[in-house]
Amino acid sequence: MSAVMGWLIPLAVGTATGVLSGFGVGGGTLLLVYLTAVAGADQHLAQGINLLYFLPAALLALPAHKKNGYLDTKALPWLIGSGLICAALAAWLSSGLEVTLLRKLFGGFLIVVGLHEVFSKVRS
Repeated sequence: MSAVMGWLIPLAVGTATGVLSGFGVGGGTLLLVYLTAVAGADQHLAQGINLLYFLPAALLALPAHKKNGYLDTKALPWLIGSGLICAALAAWLSSGLEVTLLRKLFGGFLIVVGLHEVFSKVRS
């Protein structure tokens, strides 16, 4: 791989994941696909990188979403509380799973979400 391609592809992926993260729709998912399918990272490593990526991306996108009224503050305590508990449990569970199974589960998740997006009706 040439020196230019060595940084150009990660830059393009970072740009795309940043845009998607700013919209609040799937930047981390794209990052996981890139890290595992293109960059050859182990699924566990890719998940860790994705978690670190998500924190600053979310913090930078949050003010714009708040300004535009896209936060339901009444639901936040329930969402955050249940999300933290389930994230801790899932992280503990996934650390014990074989990488092959984890990749298959993630692939299945992508297929289900993709099919839902293709066949669901747009709500106004």
